[in-house]
Amino acid sequence: MQQTEPTPQRAQIIGTGLIGGSIGAGLRARGWTVTGIDTDPSRTARALELGAIDAQGRDRDAVITFVATPAGAVAEAAAFALATASGVVTDVAGVKGPILARVHDPRFVGGHPMAGSEQAGVEGSDPDMFEGATWVLTPTTHTDPVAYSTVRSVVATLGANVVELPAARHDDLVAMVSHVPHLTAATLMNLAADTALEHSALLRLAAGGFRDMTRIAAGEPGIWPDVCAENKESILEVLDRLISALGEMREVIAGSERDMLLKVLEKAREARVNLPAGLPLGGDTVEVRVPVPDRPGVLSEVTTLFGEMGVNIYDLEIAHSAEGDRGVMVLVIDTSAAESARAALHHRDYRCSIRPIGQ
Repeated sequence: MQQTEPTPQRAQIIGTGLIGGSIGAGLRARGWTVTGIDTDPSRTARALELGAIDAQGRDRDAVITFVATPAGAVAEAAAFALATASGVVTDVAGVKGPILARVHDPRFVGGHPMAGSEQAGVEGSDPDMFEGATWVLTPTTHTDPVAYSTVRSVVATLGANVVELPAARHDDLVAMVSHVPHLTAATLMNLAADTALEHSALLRLAAGGFRDMTRIAAGEPGIWPDVCAENKESILEVLDRLISALGEMREVIAGSERDMLLKVLEKAREARVNLPAGLPLGGDTVEVRVPVPDRPGVLSEVTTLFGEMGVNIYDLEIAHSAEGDRGVMVLVIDTSAAESARAALHHRDYRCSIRPIGQ
């Protein structure tokens, strides 16, 4: 008897640029059927030509829709997807708070892959872009648990490490580690370029350190006006701190304070050397089972608690009770984090059981 091939999962991409194209290519490489739409039809045509999508146009039956537009357009695009498709919807914008303030549908899950490229447009798309990358999800009290689990599962298939954070916390953190570094690199690069107009040899002297520090300035400029507008307050706060710290460094240099300079540089070196290179691919893990009531916000409360603690959730499942008023969250985390997770859950009045797995 001839076996029938399983029907491919279906996804939809709104915005077929670098990130949207990479998501589409990554899903297609894993057996999904992907459609794409864009405000510029030539971009979807190019995405189709490059194999980032299977077809142009809408897909009402898509299991998941990724909104990969600039941040300022996400809310409108998400509303369109929620009204015209039956599946879950997520986005990839670098700002989350203002978007979630405008999109309240339980099927929407805010997201932000911490990955990218200096290349612009779908021509730079890479099906392996998200392998080992951090992908932040920002569930809220309104988020449907099934929608969240679906988005989390799909993102994980792309090879990403999922981290859950409250939207406001995400925006504060990315201002420090993404937005202000980009603006700083752009400012330094422009300063060097302006100086090179008078000293033509300057850019020839740009060695590895300068190139490493300014590499991100080569990224697509078009996304940044929306990011800076949507996350203005957090960015300004970090810029103020950076300017103050540079002022302090200037005083150290001006005062020839050798010991203080060494202290500052040694502190920075130690912090940089200990910067996490990525999450481990192996190691001991445990299963944490948390009985939870059937009420809005439980999923967000537990996952963001773990995210704030720096505890990575490798897998998550929600087992619903036959009675319908309770369920069990099943989370897989590192063994080393088990007891701190237990204590944090107990502090929030959750009881949990923990057992080793994968042995």
